[in-house]
Amino acid sequence: MISKIILCLGILSGLAFSTPSDIKTTSKYEVTSPKQEKVPKTVIIKTKKFKIKIDKQPNGNYLYQSWGANTKISAKPAMIISDGDVIPDGSGGNYYFEFNNNGTLYQVWRNYLTSSSKKAPYTLVVIDNNGETIVRQDAQVVKN
Repeated sequence: MISKIILCLGILSGLAFSTPSDIKTTSKYEVTSPKQEKVPKTVIIKTKKFKIKIDKQPNGNYLYQSWGANTKISAKPAMIISDGDVIPDGSGGNYYFEFNNNGTLYQVWRNYLTSSSKKAPYTLVVIDNNGETIVRQDAQVVKN
């Protein structure tokens, strides 16, 4: 009996010295999202027609470089777009990189959550000035 009293006093004294920031409360209605996947600093992917390299720059933005699918990355890129952003898509870990090239949007989607196990890990989407999708190609990782 005395050991139970000592235990209760120990717990109460611990709570008495706690600050409000130390005590975490949750509601049964609180929604927690899964941990966001880590965005790689560099990713190289390949579609049927293109090789694409995306690099995080020192300023925090991303650089898009592309080549023909059968061209070596050591060659001069056919296209370079700077100042890209990474945009989270929902709470499941998906995201996409977005680059604007004179009004044409180049998006590289990362597909973590999908209804198909055969879905490619990346998708390249190119949207013209009128909002029309002109390219949609699945991509596999060459280097991550």
